[in-house]
Amino acid sequence: MTQVAIAPSLLSADFSRIAEQIAEVDEAGAEYLHLDVMDGRFVPNITWGPKIIGDLRHLSAKTFDCHLMIVEPERYVGDFRKAGADIITFHYEATPHAQRLLTHIRSLGAKAGISLCPQTPVAMLQDIIDDCDLVLIMSVNPGFGGQKFIPRSLEKLREARALIDARNPSCILEVDGGVGEENLRDVVEAGARAIVMGSSIFGSGSPGETTRRMRSLAAGV
Repeated sequence: MTQVAIAPSLLSADFSRIAEQIAEVDEAGAEYLHLDVMDGRFVPNITWGPKIIGDLRHLSAKTFDCHLMIVEPERYVGDFRKAGADIITFHYEATPHAQRLLTHIRSLGAKAGISLCPQTPVAMLQDIIDDCDLVLIMSVNPGFGGQKFIPRSLEKLREARALIDARNPSCILEVDGGVGEENLRDVVEAGARAIVMGSSIFGSGSPGETTRRMRSLAAGV
């Protein structure tokens, strides 16, 4: 049985009912809670900063999977760690010193992740894969929820899976964007072991029930 973590993305939750919705997916067995941080510069949208993440931290003991879609992430990782982030993922495209930042995040006691936009090849990870605790393949262009899955992402997942298996088997391979019941099996078969799902879960009308179903589907692949 494949071990796959489902990571509901709180960006798609109803923030007027955020505590209730976090409790629903938490009780349904979601392994991670995914937190998309956007600055209006690296991506067009703006979301939340460390203060909101710190407040949400009180609502769940689950792993906080913090995805920084921001420029100069090295300036802010300490604040997000203090706010309660367990995994801190930044974009390869957002900093010239990725290896140094991966090492720094680990020194803060968090798992260090790196994300690739759709146009960035997996080969760019060759020299830093040993320093990664998580690799996030973006299967949409970052910045907005509800986008359509980019088919080429399956090949990128397979490429990343091969690199991880050869060089750093403990590294988690995560996928984010356009994943739902119709393609969940495909991304797991391609090698993903953590699945970020936003509108597929929180737009379903029953986040808890949908989380349970997705966990069951992923485990059966």
